[in-house]
Amino acid sequence: MRPRIIAVGKVKKGWIQQGIQEYWKRLPELSITEIKDSTPAKEAQKVRSLLQSQDRVIVLSEWGKGYTSVEFADFIRQAGATPLAFIIGGPDGFGEEMRSQADHLISLSPMTFTHEMARLFLVEQLYRAKAILNNTGYHK
Repeated sequence: MRPRIIAVGKVKKGWIQQGIQEYWKRLPELSITEIKDSTPAKEAQKVRSLLQSQDRVIVLSEWGKGYTSVEFADFIRQAGATPLAFIIGGPDGFGEEMRSQADHLISLSPMTFTHEMARLFLVEQLYRAKAILNNTGYHK
């Protein structure tokens, strides 16, 4: 598993950044790329420019499929060696065009979170998926 996150905007809240850093230390294979806030159309264009042809593109969306942590780990396992690119929009989200170009839409929850919180929750769930797949005991 070599996931990467492409996220619109910077994490401004220190406590959220600390949480992300904590899980990132435990998941060194993860890469995170931040792109500058702009209009949703320009953000989508920048995201597309960062994607590679072999990437499985996964956009976080309120319209996405929800997973339990175990189901999410299985989703990661099924991807095998395919590079996973998780895309997190900015405060205004993405338009239909970006969602329609995704290989998968996933939802972290039926609730709505800030893009900063979504990043923290995604990093934690990626670490949890690794722990589930490696049976390390983090997930109980």
